[in-house]
Amino acid sequence: MSIGTPLDGPVDASLSRATRLARVRDRMREMGVDALLLSSGAELPWLTGYEAMPLERLTMLVLPADDNATLVVPELEAPRVDHDPRLFEMRPWAEHEQPIEVVAALVANRTRLAISDRCWAWHLLELQRSIPRAHWQSAREVVGPLRAVKDAHEVAALRAAAAAADSVAAALLGGEIPLIGRTEAEVSAEFSDRLRQAGHDRVNFAIVGSGPNSASPHHQAGERVIGRDEVVVCDFGGSLQLGDGVGYCSDITRTVVTGEPEAEFLELFEVLRLAQAAAVAAAVVGTPCEQVDRVGRDPIVAAGYGKAFFHRIGHGIGIEEHEDPYMVAGNKAALVAGNAFSVEPGIYLSGRFGARIEDIVIATEAGPLPCNQADHGLAVVEA
Repeated sequence: MSIGTPLDGPVDASLSRATRLARVRDRMREMGVDALLLSSGAELPWLTGYEAMPLERLTMLVLPADDNATLVVPELEAPRVDHDPRLFEMRPWAEHEQPIEVVAALVANRTRLAISDRCWAWHLLELQRSIPRAHWQSAREVVGPLRAVKDAHEVAALRAAAAAADSVAAALLGGEIPLIGRTEAEVSAEFSDRLRQAGHDRVNFAIVGSGPNSASPHHQAGERVIGRDEVVVCDFGGSLQLGDGVGYCSDITRTVVTGEPEAEFLELFEVLRLAQAAAVAAAVVGTPCEQVDRVGRDPIVAAGYGKAFFHRIGHGIGIEEHEDPYMVAGNKAALVAGNAFSVEPGIYLSGRFGARIEDIVIATEAGPLPCNQADHGLAVVEA
């Protein structure tokens, strides 16, 4: 079965979900899975448009391969569901009921079950007790390869999120966001505010690492005051909805300096810039994911900075910030049209400085499509 979908033309979200449900059922039959049980995690909103609150009260989509889907949802949460009866039935449960029993009854005699990776452990344990003859596996094995191929609606959503993040990056590169004399936390808060002003419904992270902190890829912005002639790595992103209640993620990194950089940093940054551009260009359909990592890593290694680049070059992105496919050594899966992922090499010299450049890229039949257009050059921000 082909899991590719066309990337051009507008697509209605409900029609997209109906298509997704059909493709999931086809894959379930191929894999011999009788029913999917989808709880917390991205699979549920991907198929229904509803993102469950991460509560102890069970929300679960019961999706048999051979029957209608049913969303089991707490009665007090049911008003939040934008219910499309063409896609699934609703089964609200009252506080005095046992939702595990409701799910077990819907599963009936089906025994090959796949469940969300992020389902609460105690819900899974209770289900295993209630359905003792079942064989269990991860729903990711079923749904993951399908979710990794974005349809036209998802591509549009990712591009909209990237454009909104680009506007914040442009403000940074253009000197509109003051850095010198402010704490990392203050600048991080401004990134968050600007992401929301640009249309994001949620901010997932806003990393600001200055001076020696720029060598820590996941630095937690703190009370350090940004000074002059320092490197500042800014990595931020959030989730933006495109009119259907489900958010798709942005993720961008740009590195700036607050004055005159060291000569070694200028050399390092140019190596990084060329490596990132090469990796983006390598992300063509049919290329193994690990090859994208290798193409971006090789020039960094050749320049003597191999040990200073210690993370994968990219991760998939969609409803989740990190999802399949991963651009990393050992992932021999070939890119297909619709794969969306980051390309973000970094070089980090501990105790001194670091740099990272990141774009979101979509593999298409016409070649790699970078979603981010913010300038990749080294901006000097002295304000």
